[in-house]
Amino acid sequence: MNTRKIVLTVLGIVLIIVSVYAAISIVNSKRTPRPKPEKVIKTVFVDTVKNGNVSIVIPANGNLSAKQRVELYSEVQGVFKKGSKLFKAGQGYRSGETIIRIDASEYAASVQSAKSNLYNLITSIMPDLRLDYPEIFPKWQKYLTDFDMSKGTPALPEMTDEKERYFISGRGILTNYYNVKNLEQRLSKYRISAPFSGILTEALVTEGTLVRSGQKLGEFINTDVYELEVAIGKAYSDLLKVGEKVELVNLNGTKTYSGKVARINGSVDLASQTIRAYIDVKDENLREGMYLEANLDAREEEDAIEIDRALLLEDDKVFVVRDTILDIVDVKPVYFSDKKVVLKGVPDGLTIVSKPVVGAYAGMLVKVFDENNTKTKE
Repeated sequence: MNTRKIVLTVLGIVLIIVSVYAAISIVNSKRTPRPKPEKVIKTVFVDTVKNGNVSIVIPANGNLSAKQRVELYSEVQGVFKKGSKLFKAGQGYRSGETIIRIDASEYAASVQSAKSNLYNLITSIMPDLRLDYPEIFPKWQKYLTDFDMSKGTPALPEMTDEKERYFISGRGILTNYYNVKNLEQRLSKYRISAPFSGILTEALVTEGTLVRSGQKLGEFINTDVYELEVAIGKAYSDLLKVGEKVELVNLNGTKTYSGKVARINGSVDLASQTIRAYIDVKDENLREGMYLEANLDAREEEDAIEIDRALLLEDDKVFVVRDTILDIVDVKPVYFSDKKVVLKGVPDGLTIVSKPVVGAYAGMLVKVFDENNTKTKE
């Protein structure tokens, strides 16, 4: 009995020892070795600096307007007569062609009456001229012969003698002559002709309506040359010159037009602190009111490079790669645009970072991206 107890006790102790050992083994088997942190080396994109001439381009935009524009107003009163073309927006007219004709039959009759009075007055002095001034009689006789009632009143003969001038003026001929010329001048206002070839952009009256003096009738523009007004920051005003060529692009970026700076305003807008520049552009596909974007070639900066603005650090520095270490160098910015910056003072051959690196700092270990090896693996 004692022997049995001893055996069971020994077996129990052995079982406990085995259980403890097994438990320790299981615990130890679940412990994974802590990995050593690997040193991350970031890949950077670089460019080799090569200084050269960099064109400084100033972006601007605006809407086209016709360079030549005429607002049509009536200086007389009458009924608008129908012409060979309808007075409608979009109608084209050649230079000198009648745009508007107002009924002037009543006024024309009064002009003819005044011309007839002038003719009769000159005729009445001819006998006196024959007797008292035979030397000037021929030229006045010729004047009457050339006088045509259906045409404009011809200019009076030149009066070189003082006696002749007193005689003609004393008979009231000069007064009547200038009265007729005044009436003829007003008669011409019943017809409005095109000062240049173009189209009607606005028509405010129709044929048959009564037109009053001072009433606006429409608007006429020249479609050969358009003008783009753009606002330029005053900081760039000294870069622009009259005659500079300008590249213009439409809103969709599908068409490009060529223009040139025609005028530059001499004053600065107080509210926006900008200067207005005016660009002339010619193209048959252009229309008034079109929105265009202009790229003004202000000047060329010699011995400089252009990079993204995001690459420029505070205190005017940029990242470069020396061997496999990032470093910073001082640069001199000379022009900023929305996305680019023009730099000077960067030595040729320097390896400069071409794309921003997150968390970059001077002394950081990096690896230069090799495009050739990437292509070989692909």
